[in-house]
Amino acid sequence: MTSVPEVVRVDPEVPATGVLVGDEERAAVDRVLASGMLAQGPEVAAFEAEFSEHVGGRPCVAVNSGTSALLLGLLAVGVGPGDEVVVPSFSFAATANAVALTGARPVFVDIDPAQFCLDPSAVRAAITERTAAIMPVHLYGHPAAMTALTEIAAAHGLALVEDAAQAHLASLDGRPVGTFGAVAAFSFYPTKNMTTGEGGLVVCADEETARRVRLLRNQGMERRYANEILGYNMRMTDLHAAIGRVQLRRLPAWTMARRENARVLTEGLEHLGAVAVPRVAPGAQPVWHQYTVRVPDRDRVAASLEELGVRTGVYYPTPIHRLPAYDLDLDLPHTAVAASEVLSLPVHPALTRAQVERVVAGVALAVAR
Repeated sequence: MTSVPEVVRVDPEVPATGVLVGDEERAAVDRVLASGMLAQGPEVAAFEAEFSEHVGGRPCVAVNSGTSALLLGLLAVGVGPGDEVVVPSFSFAATANAVALTGARPVFVDIDPAQFCLDPSAVRAAITERTAAIMPVHLYGHPAAMTALTEIAAAHGLALVEDAAQAHLASLDGRPVGTFGAVAAFSFYPTKNMTTGEGGLVVCADEETARRVRLLRNQGMERRYANEILGYNMRMTDLHAAIGRVQLRRLPAWTMARRENARVLTEGLEHLGAVAVPRVAPGAQPVWHQYTVRVPDRDRVAASLEELGVRTGVYYPTPIHRLPAYDLDLDLPHTAVAASEVLSLPVHPALTRAQVERVVAGVALAVAR
């Protein structure tokens, strides 16, 4: 019989997420405030150039949110009314909402149960004459099956749009996510692996696409009052970009810490029969935005961990196609099971080693109950 470690609740709690903002970020904001240049200016341009170094030198366009990045990326590659875009239903609603906001229709398909990302075989089966794009999500910071999806997109002449909102610095076979598709969208929401306070960024395969995104984010103009097309006000401010530049410098070390925390969690939990730890696909280097296990009795285990002072999260309890905005009756069995079993444990870089070990001990006790 496996022994169960004794766990006593100790305050403070182990937080599910951690936002690391310090003196460098405050100094960066003060610098921008002193400059008087608060809107899209030199800090935004510098942030775009610095982020580009992490995505193979591709042109980058910073915007005001990850959702805006998805929307403008889709519009820039020509997605619009009458089109279909293949998406996973197991994701945050913004994935499908961005498609719908272009006037296109999101077509929901199932996931690979091992990594929670788009199943290439399901994508193939969903393609019709109206399909314009495939949008894989690098969910929880794990790369989607981009080799197969790239081949499918090329064979059918489809745009590949990466939802990389959770996958800063993730890679597959040595290639950074964000460099596989025509465009890719990153998010800098406060709980992401790095933040600008709020913001997003579009990575583009070429300068022509990047120019279209720049026009779309800024009222259809690159030069003041020279409006070329209909556009939006989706600019990133210099205040947000200044924070992002600091965070980007710290991101590699934070990513190493996430990977080490994930290693400790896996080593401590993989022997528990009631817990399925996340598995990494061959050639993938995830960045562990979330460390997500499967637990059949998920809600009870989460409640037990709450009592022990270990905070958890469920991403996502309701598949997008079942949300009121869509309300579709689809047979997506792997998606349905994942939504009922997934539980994300603390893995962020603000954790101490003792806190990570406390998570392991707490899970062992919770499942033993």
